Amino acid sequence: MKIAALLLFALLYFLMIAKPKYRPFYALGTAVIFLVSGILPISSLPGVINWNVLMMISGTMIIVDYFIASQMPNLLAELLLEKSKNVMWVTILMSLFSGVISAFIDNVATVLMVAPVGLAICKKLKINPVGMILSIAVSSNLQGAATLVGDTTSIMLGDYAGMNFMNFFWMKGRPGIFWAVELGALATVPVMMFLFRKDTAPVTSTGRTRVRSLMPTIMLLLMVALLITASFIPNTPGIINGIICCTLAVLTMLIDLIRTHKTDSLTASVKNLDFETLGLLLGLFIVIGGLTEVGVIDDMAGLIVKYGGNNLFLLYTIVVWGSVLISAFVDNIPYVATMLPVLTAVTAALGIEPYLLYFGLLTGATLGGNITPIGASANITAVGLLKKEGYEVSFSDFFRIGIPYTLVAVLAGYLFLWFVWA
Repeated sequence: MKIAALLLFALLYFLMIAKPKYRPFYALGTAVIFLVSGILPISSLPGVINWNVLMMISGTMIIVDYFIASQMPNLLAELLLEKSKNVMWVTILMSLFSGVISAFIDNVATVLMVAPVGLAICKKLKINPVGMILSIAVSSNLQGAATLVGDTTSIMLGDYAGMNFMNFFWMKGRPGIFWAVELGALATVPVMMFLFRKDTAPVTSTGRTRVRSLMPTIMLLLMVALLITASFIPNTPGIINGIICCTLAVLTMLIDLIRTHKTDSLTASVKNLDFETLGLLLGLFIVIGGLTEVGVIDDMAGLIVKYGGNNLFLLYTIVVWGSVLISAFVDNIPYVATMLPVLTAVTAALGIEPYLLYFGLLTGATLGGNITPIGASANITAVGLLKKEGYEVSFSDFFRIGIPYTLVAVLAGYLFLWFVWA
């Protein structure tokens, strides 16, 4: 079963690279094969699907659709253009803006909130939006590890290690992982300056767009506040973030219907749901669940520890960079869940505290998804948004931004954590 699962997974990636237009169908088709063949038992199906992410994406997409229709992204784009010298700095500012938001709410929600502003800017400037939107996505993935509430893997680490919100900033008399992430974010600015060095066209903003309704903006801000608040409440359901987003989406539709007495916006928001992105994510959740079921994820974790031996620097290096490589191809949630107890056992045997390896694991696993367009849910969402605008994103398009961004950000965090926590 394990060999069959790996071969099917390799075929899936080959097809998605060769013919990216049909990615959702490849993922869902492979998922069906996994279920029919027994690689993933049907009884395990509900548990491997990340319903929280799917609900968050669906709910946020609906609110964002109203947000776009309200013309607020156009106004924000005009305000940002006034602060920027040229196209390059617009892209950098949008990326950093995305990162700041992503430190406090889920990466996918961040992309769905910020990307419409980026698309509005690109339309005003009449430029290709691929570089800007992908920069927004990879930046959101980076900053997700900065705080306890920024990403599912951060929440998992906090729960497992008994860490609170402040421990990500300062712990046991030392700077926490927040500072490693922020150092990585700063290190990416020169990378973006190089990648977008030719985008020197000056930018101007003429006039101010009139916002049609503040209600969608209020709903988005309320969503952010509720997502942060929910992270501090113990024993909440695992799909609490999804429940928040879907509930606010329904409220948004109802309020708009009561206010306008028209069903046009309601119908349009449902039709505009990105079913291709949702289908791709659904298929990948099932495929990764099958790989986990047959032990592939456990084998990957075991190899990392095996080759680390008793040398802490070597072990730390393998954990960080091995996690980057693995997370480029598989969901980092089951991987992190598998590795946390493994690293605890290894550090206990070595007689050392586990936090260096914990932080290294989170850094590598969170950023590794930035290498490929399907390595993280935020990337899949960004590519889906671009496709809706008529822009196909190939693996090579994504590599151009994702690989240098990942290498520089991980290297900065890797060195910082070693010198502070070793």
